[in-house]
Amino acid sequence: MADRNPVLVVGAGPVGMVAAAALLRRGVPVTVLEAGPALPDEMRGSTFHAPTLDMLHDLGAASAMVEQGIVAPRMQYRGRDQGVIAEFDFSVLAGETRHPCRLQCEQFKLTRILHGLLRDRPGFALRFGARVEACADEGDRVSVGLADGSRVEGAYVVGCDGARSAIRKAAGIAFEGFTWPERFLVLSTPFDFAEIIPGLADVAYYADPEEWFFLLRVPGLWRAMFPVPAEVPDEAVMTDGYARERFGRVVPGRADYPTRHRTLYRVHQRVAATYRRGRVLLAGDAAHINNPLGGMGLNGGLHDAINLAEKLAAVWHGEAPEDLLDRYDRQRRGVTVEHVQRQTIANKQNLEARDPEAQRAFRERMAETAADPAKAHAFLLGVSMIGSLRRAAEIA
Repeated sequence: MADRNPVLVVGAGPVGMVAAAALLRRGVPVTVLEAGPALPDEMRGSTFHAPTLDMLHDLGAASAMVEQGIVAPRMQYRGRDQGVIAEFDFSVLAGETRHPCRLQCEQFKLTRILHGLLRDRPGFALRFGARVEACADEGDRVSVGLADGSRVEGAYVVGCDGARSAIRKAAGIAFEGFTWPERFLVLSTPFDFAEIIPGLADVAYYADPEEWFFLLRVPGLWRAMFPVPAEVPDEAVMTDGYARERFGRVVPGRADYPTRHRTLYRVHQRVAATYRRGRVLLAGDAAHINNPLGGMGLNGGLHDAINLAEKLAAVWHGEAPEDLLDRYDRQRRGVTVEHVQRQTIANKQNLEARDPEAQRAFRERMAETAADPAKAHAFLLGVSMIGSLRRAAEIA
């Protein structure tokens, strides 16, 4: 064994907990440092793609996720008039994955499922109230400084601590990209849109030049996301009246949409200049952030964690040279730039297209793709992220 120090994982969100589970599965001890007093409970991401579910199956978590979520076999693109532009059935991926579907399940459920699987495992430790403020690569180990003045040492540190990552900042890694001028508003309601919208799929994206939006069903709730113009003040957006107006654009003439949750946030398209600097590694939102259209941010982060764990375990055990970790950077950063950033930007531009010719071209292209089995199969390989995983595997 090359190094008996544990790997430090900063952040107990889904990416951090998946990284911990995957490392432990390969015999590497892990200490997770979580700034909060308990496991995070934000709604945030709720879409899990087919290959991600395959990975979670290998960690022993997929069946519990399926039990606590909603299996979505179809995905739709619709117009504001409720007309279906295109519908895709994930069953065409049956030969590519054990889970030919999307799973709609709030991400906080995954962290709790994984914690239940890990908490009694030898080699696993989780420290709450452990806010990281400093990190130093000491050459043969890393040293992490906490807000309480204490320090923790490890063989490597994996920053899974979000877009404002203290680990990324301590390592001096630039976070390159841009911020969209509009904000995104996510609203959740127990109102069942499927009762009044015929044939509504559990995942539906609405193209509209005035105000695109999407509807996603999770257990007991529908989640809707709307763009918010830059000139509308935050305090106006967070009112019940604004929420009713947004819901009222989904199906006009109704006002009985109770709001259970609302979140307003700025949306960025950013990628870290590198995912590795010595013994410091980044994964998830600490490494890349993008708009949520397509559910690629959370899934991409989980794919980071699995890819990194495989390589880091080999290095930790002395079975591979340390420069194997550079391949993690090349693979995961490569597909993030090549696929995820490009695809999520295109998703937004297609839904909000104002030019009549661009609107027509998008609708015709999607309808043609859905109607052709070969094109539908290729399209779903891309949106489910099977294609990006295969591309990553090709990068030496």
